[in-house]
Amino acid sequence: MIIFENLDEINNIEPTALALGNFDGVHLGHQALIQTMVEKAREKGLKAAVFTFSNHPRNLLPGKTPVLNITLEGQKSQIIESLGVDYLFNIEFTKEIMTMEPEDFIKKLLVDRFNARDVFCGFNYNYGFKAKGTPELLKEKGKEWGFDVECIPAVIIHDDVVSSSLIRTLIASGQVEKCEMYMGRHYAIDGEVVVGNRLGRTLGFPTSNLVISPDMVTPPNGVYVTYCTYNGHRYPSVTNVGHKPTIGQYEKNVETHIFNFDKELYGKHINVEFLQKTRDEVKFDSVEELSEQILRDCRDAREYHEKMLAL
Repeated sequence: MIIFENLDEINNIEPTALALGNFDGVHLGHQALIQTMVEKAREKGLKAAVFTFSNHPRNLLPGKTPVLNITLEGQKSQIIESLGVDYLFNIEFTKEIMTMEPEDFIKKLLVDRFNARDVFCGFNYNYGFKAKGTPELLKEKGKEWGFDVECIPAVIIHDDVVSSSLIRTLIASGQVEKCEMYMGRHYAIDGEVVVGNRLGRTLGFPTSNLVISPDMVTPPNGVYVTYCTYNGHRYPSVTNVGHKPTIGQYEKNVETHIFNFDKELYGKHINVEFLQKTRDEVKFDSVEELSEQILRDCRDAREYHEKMLAL
C-alpha cells in the first residue's frame, strides 16, 4: 500500500474506487465499507483507495472537547492495508479543507486529486464547510462529474450502531471485553518499551512499560488480563494501567508482565491487547501488600488465559 500524506504528492493517480471516512479504530462498520470498496475496485480494475485525515476534523473546531484516538496512526494504516487497499490518502485536516464548500471538496479533492470513479461512504458522511456536504450531494455531483456513489448502511450489533464514539465509551469505562464485538479484534495499544522504576523486577515480576499518548483514549486505572505481542509472537500477560500510587506518583502508563518470558525488551516494540479488567488500581499500605496482590493478579490472569485456551 502506498501512503500519501500531502495533497501535493498526489498527481496523475490511476482511476480509483474511493472509501471516505475518518476510520478511527477501523471498526466493523469501517471494515464493511472498505471491503465493499475493495471488492468493487477489483471488479472494475480500479485502484482501491481510502481517503482519511491524519488528525480528527473536530479537533480543529474552537471550543470543542478534543476527540481522542482509538488507534495510533501506524495501527490504523496497518489495519487498512490488511483489507487490501492500494492507496491511503492520509491527509492533514486543515483550515483550508475545513472551509471548502462541499462542491469544491468533491471536485478539487475526490475528482481532480484522487481520480475517483466509484465513491463509497457511510450513511451519515458529511464534508465541506460547516459539514454541509451530504451523500445526496455526492450522488448528484457524481452524475455530473463521472463517478458512482454507494452509501453503506450502519452495521448494527445487539441493537447498537457500531461507531467510534461507542467504542471510545467502552474503553474509557473499562469495558474492554466488549470492544472485540464491535472492532473485530481486541482494543490494543503499542509502542516502544521505556525504562521504568524496575520495582517489578525487584519483586520478581519484571514488566515492560509503555508511555500513554495524550491523544489516545485509554482504559481507567486498574489491572487487566492482556496479550502482549513481541517480534511476531503473542504471549499471555497481565497489565497494570495507572500511576503506581503505592510507590509514588507517576504519569499514567501501561506496565505489562509477560508470563514465562525472560527477554530484555527495553527499546523494543510491543503490542498489548486488553481482554478483561479484573480490578481497580489501589494504593496499598506497603510494598509487601502490593507484592501479595500482584501474585493474586497473576494467578487470576493465568486462570483467565487457561479458560480461553480451553474454549
